[in-house]
Order: sequence, then C-alpha cells, then structure tokens
Amino acid sequence: MKYIMSIDQGTTSSRAILFDERGRQCGVSQREFPQFFPNDGWVEQDANEIWTSTVEVVQELMKRNALSSGDLIAFGITNQRETTVVWDRATGEPLHRAVVWQDRRTADWCESQSGSPFADLVTERTGLLVDPYFSATKLAWILNNEAGLRERAKRGEVVFGTIDAYLLFRLTGGKVHLTDATNASRTMLYDIHRGVWDEQILSTLNIPIEMMPEVCDCAHEFGVTGLFGGAVPIRGMAGDQQAALIGQGCFTKGDIKSTYGTGCFVIVNTGDDPLRSENRLLSTVAYQLEGHTTYGLEGSIFVAGAAVQWLRDELRLIASAHETEQLVSDAGGVYLVPAFTGLGAPYWDPNARGALTGLTRDSGVSEIVTATLQSVGYQTRDLIDAMVADGVSVSTVRVDGGMVVNNWVVQFIADILRKPLQRPVVTETTALGAALLAGLQSGVFAHLDMVSELWQLDRSFSPAMPEDQSERLYEGWKDAVRRVRSNV
Repeated sequence: MKYIMSIDQGTTSSRAILFDERGRQCGVSQREFPQFFPNDGWVEQDANEIWTSTVEVVQELMKRNALSSGDLIAFGITNQRETTVVWDRATGEPLHRAVVWQDRRTADWCESQSGSPFADLVTERTGLLVDPYFSATKLAWILNNEAGLRERAKRGEVVFGTIDAYLLFRLTGGKVHLTDATNASRTMLYDIHRGVWDEQILSTLNIPIEMMPEVCDCAHEFGVTGLFGGAVPIRGMAGDQQAALIGQGCFTKGDIKSTYGTGCFVIVNTGDDPLRSENRLLSTVAYQLEGHTTYGLEGSIFVAGAAVQWLRDELRLIASAHETEQLVSDAGGVYLVPAFTGLGAPYWDPNARGALTGLTRDSGVSEIVTATLQSVGYQTRDLIDAMVADGVSVSTVRVDGGMVVNNWVVQFIADILRKPLQRPVVTETTALGAALLAGLQSGVFAHLDMVSELWQLDRSFSPAMPEDQSERLYEGWKDAVRRVRSNV
C-alpha cells in the first residue's frame, strides 16, 4: 500500500493527513500554533512556527504509521489563503511576521480607494475588491514599513509568497519559488483572465515584480523534498477553499460547496467564464489543470469556527468545541455578530466590530453558545442570497469542514437556507482536494471523472423548521448586523 500525504496548513493549526489511493483517510496529525494581535484588527503569525509545526506533523504521522519516504507517492499542499510572507531568498528566513488573511491594518487605505479607477481596475482584472483581506495591501504595508526591503526585493534578494509558496520553498531547500493559480488569484495582484501577475497593479502598489513566484497549474511537478528520508515529489497545490471544492467533487458548472473552518467560504463552480458579481461576491480561479482555468464565484465569511474558539479561549464558557452540541437550545432572541475583524461578504465592512444583541436577565451560557452556532447559518444565508441575486441557481449545497461534525449546526444551516445539504463521508475535503491533485499528477487518477467517483455521501439534511420561523430568525439577524456596520 502506498499513500499520498496532504500538508494542510490552516489559520490556527498545521496538519498532515494521509490518504490511500482510493481517497480514504488513513491518519492525521495536528499541531496548533499561536496568533498575535499587536493592534486592533491586526493579526500576525510567526512563519517559522508555521514551518516548524508543518515539519513536526509530517514526521509524527509518518512515525505513527511506520512509514518511510518510499511509502509516499507524493505530497499535496493546501493552505490558508491570502496570508502574506516575505523572506530572504538565500536563507529562507522570514523578514517580518506573516500578516494573516484576517488582518485589517490597511482598511483605511482600501476605503480611500472606494469608487476610484484603481478599484475598478482591480475588480475587472482580479475579480476581487480592494480590501485588506487580500495579500496585495498587506505586502505593500510590509515593504513600506520595513526599511530596505523594497530595494532588496528589486535586487532579487527578498521574495514574497502566500503560505503554499513559503512552505514549498522551505521543503525544497530554497530551490523552488512557485505558487498555483488558485493562490495567485487571491493576492489582488493576479489577472485571472490573462493568467499573469498584473504589472499595472504591482506598479501602483510599488511592489517589485522580481519578488513574485511563478504561477503553475494545481497539479504540477512542484519540486522534490528530501526532508523526510528519501526524495518525495510535491505534485498538488491549491488554496484551502479551492481544494475543498475539488475534494467535494464540484467539477460541473453550478456545483456548490460551503466549508466551515476558522471562517466559512462558499464557492460555486462557474465553468469556463468568470461571473462578475453585482452583489460584492468574488470571481476567482476554482482550479487550473493542463493550462485550462475553471472559475468560481465565492463568498467569504471571516469568522465561523473561530467564534467557537473565542467561546473556549476568551470567554471560557466551554472547555472544548464538542461541548456545544449538548448546550444548544433556543437562543431566546440573542444574536452574536462575530465581526471580530470586520465583516466579509457581502458587506465588506472592515471597521465593523462584534456584538451580542438581545441579551436579557435570562440569557446565559446556553443562549450565547446557541447564538454563536446560529451565526454561521445566518452568514451562510447572506452569501447564498447574494449568489442567487447574481443569477446562480442553488439546489443542493455540499458542506464540509470541522464544524459540520455537529449535526445541530448542519440542520440549522439547512433550516435557514431552506435548501438541502449534503455532508460527505470524508469531511476533511480541503486536505483530500490537495491529495487528489497530487494523485492526478502522479497518474493514480487518470482524469477528473475518477476523482468525482470517489465522493461518498454520509448524510443529507433537509429543511425541517417552519419557513415563517426561519424567516423571523433571519430578519432578527439582519437587524443585528445593521447595528454593528460602519458603512451604512
């Protein structure tokens, strides 16, 4: 038996997940690492800690399963997107803390561009909005605030990458500086129509093109790592949400998935053509194979599972996420708007902040926990309604991610959406997607139809709540959101 190993480098932890040649999960190792919040709305990570935790989980998983490098067909990499790393080309040493996708430090500059020709250019070419969520303004901020980096970058001494490119560089001993089209499409620097770094946007932000990685297909010969014994090729790469789309087998135009991890991300496959949203959703690269680009329309929620983490770590209302399923009841009119680092789609309000509304003397732990879980359903409804308004036909939604092991959460989402949901047997679809890409490149799977056939249904969830009740709850959510928004 031989295996494909996925490196799944997420926002709060690094994981290694082992899959066999039928896409069955055979083992997992995970390490959490800290985040830093040096100012309001700022979120940073130590890129060396990301690297160390990644190596440790791979080594641990290999040891636990008594594997040598010869037992591995290939590695696949999937990663938290938009998080920005700048490092020394000669040493691989990070030159600033990684600025995380949730970071909002450039919000004022981004707001100053609202309605400008530059903002129109960005949306036309990248499919994105000018927002601090994306890598571009994070990178510009680092270059503006670290003396000498821009000049060194122009000389080719300093390079940029999202987490995938940084890990690949370290795994290959500094020999390879590549990224894939999905991660490139999330930087706000990549023309998704022409498939190139956009020199006009780079110039406007004063970012040297010399520091940018080469962009490749998602299934590609990315290089070889010898860190875990003998040489093992790296053959799959995709940003976490696009990897989940692949892991869910969403290869047909109109297929839609919703992933519930630190944040929540809904992507619908739009086929050969990017769909320009009239409702502040994002056009993006869904995947690129054999030089052919398939596009997606995406809605991004910044806080989903992170709100449960907040209940555990900051409020200390629960000891673990597993406790939430036993605590849920009726929120009693309580709503949590988890705008801890602003609101994502369709609001795009970086200055909004979180709030608990509707509290009474009777409100307690159960109501706050319930409101926290319900916020995930309400935010998903925001995204689905925006997609429908953009002309997307939504029949069934495939769901995945850590939160969907909670049956109550999935049922509530189905009730609020008024749509049936499908949960797969393998809910770790992000890691599975990276493994499937590596399997495609390795010849384990001959074509996408073989990959689609691996998808298996675990359980379907149909709406059960009376429609008038779900609509009343959702109207209460919209009122709570209005209370925290800064841009209305």
